[in-house]
Amino acid sequence: MNQALAVAAVTLLVTAGAPARPQPSSAEQRFRELYRELVETNTTLSAGSCTLAAERLAARLKAAGYSDDELHLFTAPGHPKEGGLVAVYPGRDAKLKAILLLAHLDVVEAKREDWTRDPFTLVEENGNFYARGAVDDKAEGAIWVDTLVRFREEGYRPLRTVKLALTCGEETSGALNGAQWLTQNRRDLIDAAFAVNEGARGELDPAGNRVALEVQAGEKTSQNYRLEVTNSGGHSSLPVKDNAIYRLAGALKKIEAYTFPPQFTDANRAYFTGMAKIQAAQGEAAIASAMQAFVRDPAAAQAIALVSAKDPG
Repeated sequence: MNQALAVAAVTLLVTAGAPARPQPSSAEQRFRELYRELVETNTTLSAGSCTLAAERLAARLKAAGYSDDELHLFTAPGHPKEGGLVAVYPGRDAKLKAILLLAHLDVVEAKREDWTRDPFTLVEENGNFYARGAVDDKAEGAIWVDTLVRFREEGYRPLRTVKLALTCGEETSGALNGAQWLTQNRRDLIDAAFAVNEGARGELDPAGNRVALEVQAGEKTSQNYRLEVTNSGGHSSLPVKDNAIYRLAGALKKIEAYTFPPQFTDANRAYFTGMAKIQAAQGEAAIASAMQAFVRDPAAAQAIALVSAKDPG
């Protein structure tokens, strides 16, 4: 959480008994207000509205001087609350393809009874922010909007045009995917040389020093399985040990006991090779050696267990 928000230069005091936090600058205060407004706008699929969030962010950009021609609010037919926003900040060379900044506005469902705090009230405690979407992905969305506001205020003109796309439908399987809808219906609005999106993270050491800035080179996906068990059955008044429920339970226990074998791609092999050097420089010789060991031999179970125990990520 702190890592993502560090990009926004939100300085937080986390030490107990530390001096009173200095008053935020006007730029920081504005960012905090923007961030709070976005986080506290409910954008769950069941009860929220990405469209409302997009409208509020568009209003902030318009107040900063963006014209109607540079702001494009959109909704797909039949999905009035799953809309989004595309904003365009012109660059100096119109012949060069744009840079696209991408973030999603929607969040995972949140039941109030499951939360210690109200999930749609931004709370800051001990240097951490708590709320649904505080990081994923409203921190990034707020940072992108604040960046475009600053560009316009400071008169900064990048070489390439900068486009911002804020979309809905990332968190819920089966919902309208706003990014996909734009590619299929308004490709001209988001066409770019490359996009910057969520995914990778930065790493800080305990003292807050920057250790690594990561680039995501792959994406996970989900896979669903349906397990169906049948047997001869019988009347419930005559229970037998050989029944479908117990057979299924046995299959689930076998799945629980299974460990997938480690597999390397070029990207994560390079990651662990590089991180081993960083860990060694930080005095984590054992972890560094373990990383080097399983890069050489993916079957090095003891080395993998040591690294996984320290950080499952």
